[in-house]
Amino acid sequence: MNSDILSFFGQRMNALPIYERLENQIRMQIPDVKIKVAKTQITFAGKRGFAFVSFNPCRKAKERPEIWMTISFGLGYRKASPRIDVAVEPYPGRWTHHVMVGTPDEIDEELMGWIREAAEFADSKGRQN
Repeated sequence: MNSDILSFFGQRMNALPIYERLENQIRMQIPDVKIKVAKTQITFAGKRGFAFVSFNPCRKAKERPEIWMTISFGLGYRKASPRIDVAVEPYPGRWTHHVMVGTPDEIDEELMGWIREAAEFADSKGRQN
């Protein structure tokens, strides 16, 4: 495990198994992914970022699981699902979705399908420029 990732989790090491499952699934399903660790976010990218891990709360404190992290991804439309906590359109044709996960099992085929779609969307944005 990269020391930058361990530093990112710092006081939240209990969420690390969730992240490890996410990273493993992304590496298995999306070729040539790059991982960039910043102070408040981990970015998964091809030519552009397509999925992001943070501890930005997207639920009220009483509605959060004890252990959690937020996974964000961008699509060209608003995805409708009860699993998506927040969806915002920062500019026309770009919807950012935030999903709070509390266990490694939540990194499932549905979520990974959205992340694969986000990777394709991010890649297509790069080809248009």
